[in-house]
Amino acid sequence: MRFSEIPYKRPDIAEISAEYDKITKKVLEAGSAAEQLAAFGEHEKLYSHIDTLSSLVYIRYSTNTNDEFYVAEQEFMDEASPIIQEKIQAFYTALLESRFRPELEEKLGSLIFRKIEIARRTFSPAVIGLIQEENKLVSEYQKIYASCTVEIDGKTLPVTKLRPYKESADRETRKKAYYAEGACFDSHRKEFDEIYDKLVKIRSEIAEKLGYRSFVELGYDRLGRNCYGAKEVASLREQIAAEIVPLVRAAKERQRTRIGVDKLYFYDDGFCFPDGNAKPEGTAEEILAAGKEMYHALSPETAEFIDFMFENELFDVLAKEGKAPGGYCTELPDYHAPFIFSNFNGTAGDVDVLTHEAGHAFAYFIAAKHGYISENLSPTLEGCEVHSMSMEFLTSEYHHLFFGKNTAKYELAHCEDALVFLPYGSMVDEFQHIVYENTSLTPDERNEEWMKLEKKYRPYMDFADIPFYSRGAGWQRQTHIYMNPFYYIDYCMAQTVAFQFWLRMLEDKKAAWESYMKYTNLGGTKTFAEAVPCAGMKLPYEKGCVGKIAAKVSAWLEEHDKL
Repeated sequence: MRFSEIPYKRPDIAEISAEYDKITKKVLEAGSAAEQLAAFGEHEKLYSHIDTLSSLVYIRYSTNTNDEFYVAEQEFMDEASPIIQEKIQAFYTALLESRFRPELEEKLGSLIFRKIEIARRTFSPAVIGLIQEENKLVSEYQKIYASCTVEIDGKTLPVTKLRPYKESADRETRKKAYYAEGACFDSHRKEFDEIYDKLVKIRSEIAEKLGYRSFVELGYDRLGRNCYGAKEVASLREQIAAEIVPLVRAAKERQRTRIGVDKLYFYDDGFCFPDGNAKPEGTAEEILAAGKEMYHALSPETAEFIDFMFENELFDVLAKEGKAPGGYCTELPDYHAPFIFSNFNGTAGDVDVLTHEAGHAFAYFIAAKHGYISENLSPTLEGCEVHSMSMEFLTSEYHHLFFGKNTAKYELAHCEDALVFLPYGSMVDEFQHIVYENTSLTPDERNEEWMKLEKKYRPYMDFADIPFYSRGAGWQRQTHIYMNPFYYIDYCMAQTVAFQFWLRMLEDKKAAWESYMKYTNLGGTKTFAEAVPCAGMKLPYEKGCVGKIAAKVSAWLEEHDKL
């Protein structure tokens, strides 16, 4: 079914709650594992429908945050989700405590029970009101962000459409764009500070009520992390600080020389070549058509996938006023369909969407074909990011379809960006650890902590007097910090695995794709610590992993930096 034809009707929460009560009762009163498995099947169907409606609302709300109907529906979902969560939790608890659990584990796998155990810790009826408040604040932040517009060259543009100006070959244009963006975010300083203050306090209160030492532990559990903890994450961050930061400094010095400036400022950071960055050729429609051609050439599996996406209108990628910032992939389980949301802006980022978000979508498409239960359709988030970040590299052979004679420029910039990202991603993660372990920090103190991390992870960065950024508030434009706490180091984890797929591809394309499909076919049936070795890759937080990758990637960059 085409996305535009998918019907929506507000779910009846009382009806859903009653249905879950019935299913839970069946589990509690079952006389055999078979009866409980039948009840589990009913749960799957109901859960899939709820998830589909929730995703549908979120997509239609984020594509137009001014649509009053879907604004109201998103508010309804924010209120309803913790109530439904309570009912699902009761069902899961009944499963966990089943006297037939060994038989259930044999049929469903033991991992689902580990996932349920973790999920159970993250919720209690006592925190429903607080979760509803948290959801409202997140939606409020998203709405304010989506409303951010700037005046530039006589035009009013959403900040999501500034990238072409920020990458202009004219330095003054770049500078003007960054100053305009900074001033825009600064105009919402009070709201952004207040929302985050409230979020930190509410999340910490939720953690306390649930028996956690701090929100850090709850944050990890909410993300379903089931095979590593803060110690392993800290190990990865420190490896990146030690091994990657010096290489990034060297890359930035090469960039400074390449673009011909005496000193690199923040407004030069995204500008890679003196004659301008590589841009995709053609209109948005032509870029999408090139994406279709690419996936047809890549493999039979990706060909089938991309045809499904186009036939069912499962993209919304054009930037417009009122549209939420960023990009994402979500799912519509009732239709076994992924959906890609983005804001095309005429830059290389548009192609990144067709590789990154399509990597997520492809993984869901494959898992849905396997018929995995909903709890095993996707791995934990860092595992999901392996799908997307690896796809960015594994499609390298076809990037000429978008960039023509500028393909080599794109390849160099893309690899540099991937390396440069690792310190930034680590910084975002460490900042959140600091904030949630020191909840009394004032807005100014939080900004000071951010600036300290800038010196640790991006010592080459000079913000001059750019509004917003120069006072250490740049973290506020990183939506994950508000909306998905601690979901960012996942990208660093995934990037180190993606680099491994890429390095293998440089040696043997066929073997690299086979490894990728081996990983993707697992869906969420293995932990991250199990799945990565299954594909023949090393875990990111293993001692020496980052250094080994860094040396090879750095050598490739130096060899190809002749443009």
